[in-house]
Amino acid sequence: MLHRLDPAELGPPRRLTEGEFRFSRERIAPLIRAAQAGLDRLYQAVGGVGCCILLADHEGVPVDRRGAVADDPTFRDWGLWTGTVWSEAAQGTNGIGTCIVDQRTVSIHRDQHFFTRNTDLSCTTAPIFDHEARLAGVLDVSSCRADLTEAFAGLIALAAQDAARRIEAEAFRLAFPDARVLVAPGMDKSGCGLIAIDRDDLVIGATRAARQALGLTAESLVRPRPVADIIGVPEGDLDAAERGVLQRALARTDGNASAAAQALGIGRATFYRKLKRLGLSSPD
Repeated sequence: MLHRLDPAELGPPRRLTEGEFRFSRERIAPLIRAAQAGLDRLYQAVGGVGCCILLADHEGVPVDRRGAVADDPTFRDWGLWTGTVWSEAAQGTNGIGTCIVDQRTVSIHRDQHFFTRNTDLSCTTAPIFDHEARLAGVLDVSSCRADLTEAFAGLIALAAQDAARRIEAEAFRLAFPDARVLVAPGMDKSGCGLIAIDRDDLVIGATRAARQALGLTAESLVRPRPVADIIGVPEGDLDAAERGVLQRALARTDGNASAAAQALGIGRATFYRKLKRLGLSSPD
């Protein structure tokens, strides 16, 4: 076995010391700030059915969580708590650790867990990438309910993926507070295919999804390039391109601004500011 773990081991997950945990939180403080609204929304969606929400760093340590007070003792006993270590090296196959290794959304149900003590758990975990396309952390939804159906687990996976994309998009915007943030062409439904451009219309950042879609590399972003060259829009047509993205989003949602903003992965207030700047009338 790669990590020399015994599946029959009964001890709880290792917990960090207070100092180690404080360091883990400080190291990804920007991501924690960006995740607050997303954690709250996800918990409102699945917390009532016996799930807890964990935001973990790239080493598998949960640094923030949401859960019902009535369920807290159970989740604490299972180690689904801040400051525990859920890396694959420490816990074998599990939602958080396996997501970190694979860097994709994974669902680990019951006996798919390596440790026998974890086979009552069902966990779905989605990766979150930072503004430099590196794995920043993961978002986990865990349940100890025996009646969790496969169909409902699928809905949880979709909710977790959506929340992770929104957190990633918010973290990207916070990383480029003075830049214009545009949705990459053809990615208006993704919510995380974003590029940041400065006042000279030079691309200074791109999310992992945008880099993959546009063929950008870390090296190509070291020296900013005109956004028109990267996305194939003629000079002077950037506003027209962004206007089109907003109008298509509104058309797909029958003029519902909140739904259009949600589809684009941006806040409602940001959506309205873009409408005003581009001279588009408010649907309201």
